[in-house]
Amino acid sequence: MRQFELVEAVKAYDPTADEALINRAYVYAMRMHGSQLRASGDPYFAHPIQVAGILTDYRLDTATIVTALLHDVVEDTTATRDDIADMFGEEIAVLVEGVTKLSRLELQAEHTRQAENLRKFILAISRDVRVLLVKLADRLHNMRTLHFVKPEKRERISRETLEVYAPLGRSIGIHSIASELEELAFEHLNPTARTAIQRRLEALKLEHGHAIEGVAHEVERVLDEAGIDARVFGRQKTPYSIWRKLQRKTVGFSALSDIYGFRVIVPYEDDCYRALGVLHRAWPVVPERFKDFISTPKSNNYRSLHTTVIGPGGLRIEMQIRTEAMDRVAEDGVAAHWAYKNQSYGLDTEAMQAGGGRDPLQNLRHLVQVIEHGEGGEDWVEHAKLEMYLEQVFCFTPKGRLITLPRGGMPLDFAYAVHTEVGDTAVGVKINGELKPMRTVLQNGDVLEIIRGAKREAHADWRSLTVTGRARSAIRRHLRGAEREEFARLGKASLEQTLTKVGKSLDGVSLKSVLETLVIDNETDLFEGIGRGRVSPVKVAEGLFPQLKGVIGPGANRKRIQDGQARLFVRGGGLTPGVSIHFGQCCSPLPGDRIVGILEPDKGLTVHTIDCQRLADFADDDSAWHDLQWTPQAEKQALAIARLKATVRNGVGVLGQVTTTIGEAGGNIRNLVLSHRAEDFFDLNFDVEVEDAKHATAIMAALRANPAVEAVERARG
Repeated sequence: MRQFELVEAVKAYDPTADEALINRAYVYAMRMHGSQLRASGDPYFAHPIQVAGILTDYRLDTATIVTALLHDVVEDTTATRDDIADMFGEEIAVLVEGVTKLSRLELQAEHTRQAENLRKFILAISRDVRVLLVKLADRLHNMRTLHFVKPEKRERISRETLEVYAPLGRSIGIHSIASELEELAFEHLNPTARTAIQRRLEALKLEHGHAIEGVAHEVERVLDEAGIDARVFGRQKTPYSIWRKLQRKTVGFSALSDIYGFRVIVPYEDDCYRALGVLHRAWPVVPERFKDFISTPKSNNYRSLHTTVIGPGGLRIEMQIRTEAMDRVAEDGVAAHWAYKNQSYGLDTEAMQAGGGRDPLQNLRHLVQVIEHGEGGEDWVEHAKLEMYLEQVFCFTPKGRLITLPRGGMPLDFAYAVHTEVGDTAVGVKINGELKPMRTVLQNGDVLEIIRGAKREAHADWRSLTVTGRARSAIRRHLRGAEREEFARLGKASLEQTLTKVGKSLDGVSLKSVLETLVIDNETDLFEGIGRGRVSPVKVAEGLFPQLKGVIGPGANRKRIQDGQARLFVRGGGLTPGVSIHFGQCCSPLPGDRIVGILEPDKGLTVHTIDCQRLADFADDDSAWHDLQWTPQAEKQALAIARLKATVRNGVGVLGQVTTTIGEAGGNIRNLVLSHRAEDFFDLNFDVEVEDAKHATAIMAALRANPAVEAVERARG
């Protein structure tokens, strides 16, 4: 984009834009980046110009466009923050400072460095959302040119994009950028699955293409006859969004109902509900598939009606009904609210809140609260992912105050969302007027009354009764002292076990050299780091005994989960010495699963997943239930057996395809049994060695993307 083209693009939506300021920034960026080159061989100054060009598509103000042009000059050239302030003003200097990448944090692990960068970055965003908008455009252009980057860097950059930047984009409603970031990252992280899904989509298009094209015309005709002026168009799900559904749902590709969806755009909000009534009268409604995000918008201000009907030709189709204004917010999020107000061009906060009834930047403020109360970088990243990824459920206080929580939220999450003091003193809950257990999963429309005690007291078991980062970080404040001692004890035991396997011991060995190498203050901090999974006991062992390098394999530090050593893997629930602990064969719990213990006379404590059907036998016996959690050793250093069941199309080579897919996903097959073999399908039961539940989910998703696999799920019973 040439200089005059950029200026014309800005002036097209903001005639009052400071043309001289944009020209000055354009020339300054070109001069400062000079002869620098990108990995593609293009001049480096082409990058900030392209970032500015992306932001003109979202009609952002002059200060944001200038920031995009200058966003790398402080980091990559001799320019300083003071130079920017002198030449372009303090407002732009603050924005450039917020976007500028942070200096490397030496001698820290990669995940810690990432978390620290993001910690400061989010704090900067909380002051001015324009920092995030520039950063998202910066990441989008970098992802578009990622194929020029060395292969070893692509996976790290793509994973960071998928786990951090795309969710941040969605948190402020910029669906268009977030969706493209997800697709570009998915292409590099899992090209095999993406190709398989694309082929299935192409086959589906050949099969139903003609019928799909006719749906939009038929819907428009029905609405027109009812006197509703509507614009209807179809859309196809992206490969990554389909991959996410395959991960979340225990169904095959062919059972997904909303691969094709239709958007119905009407002039006014009242027309949305009128159109909904017309469509529901015209075609049968699929039960439990209706959502009203107009009366209760999402936290990023997304507003729309969602419904699924058995439409023309018997096709099951998803429809989104919204106005033009709602559609722009759905695509552009907070960027849709840049407009003229009081003769100046910028973010119209009042219109933004009036349009959705809530402040979409509230998501970022919740993350700042997590940062302020959090403990370590890795914990913060996990909390942030929880806050950004999960779907929502709407609950109410007895006085009618709306509390928005992630799907799966429980009463303690609600209590801490009301106020930290309420969460700290919570001892029980009434849901819709009835006393309920604190483990109850909340549903849309629930009214909660938190029963409070006199003392501020939290229990370790409470962490299994929360899903939000805000609640978990508050509980951690109470438990930090006790946890430090516990993690240090676990870490020391882990290091001793690692050394014992190779005939070494900690007796009489000085840890001084390892502490200096890892820049850790004392032995307790070292053992705590091992216990929390931040420091590898293998690395420490190699530091103490250099001759062990290469001797301790990557699997040496992983222990297989088994009954005889259950206390290494689970804790909580008031476990007492002498009680035997077993892992339920009915549900085969994996690290990462929510778990509960059932104490049976003469049998000891059996560990079950929270959704195990066997738990129904103990629904009336509260004394048998014990809340359990996985230990850090289980979450970081264990191997478990996932029992999977798949229905596979009978054909030449399909068994080889299935086993290859599992191997490529990092699974190790320990046992395999074929059953119910017929001409068309057969069932396949197999035990796969995995690291945790997330690993098992990834393997199942990879299998579902294979055309030969009709369905796959965790085996129960």
